Amino acid sequence: MSMQHRKSRGITLIGFAIMLCVVGFFAYLAMRLVPAYTEYYGVVKSMELERKEAGAVNKTLEDVRRELAFKFTTQYVDERNVPPQSITLKREGGGSTLRVNYERRIPFMYNIDLLVTFDKSVSMTGAGE
Repeated sequence: MSMQHRKSRGITLIGFAIMLCVVGFFAYLAMRLVPAYTEYYGVVKSMELERKEAGAVNKTLEDVRRELAFKFTTQYVDERNVPPQSITLKREGGGSTLRVNYERRIPFMYNIDLLVTFDKSVSMTGAGE
């Protein structure tokens, strides 16, 4: 009778613990970043709604800021994260471009923060007329 040696397959306890730490790290990273990106998509949706309104090209910067602030509340965008100063309106050549540019600093762990920069521009020319 011959005995066959079979090779064991699988993961060891130490390998499983290391894998669990790596997966846990990336899961925690995602939990910290997902709310910032969800808020950004609310900003983008608000900008698109503003672009589609009638007479959007002729609005002043203050009108656009006021209307976007109202739209931000319906899209769950915190005004502390997107201050009015981050909203600009650039007019050139008979058209205008709405731009929202802001940063989010997210505490990650200990003295490590995540810095995420968002910059979105939308052409207001020919929209919503």
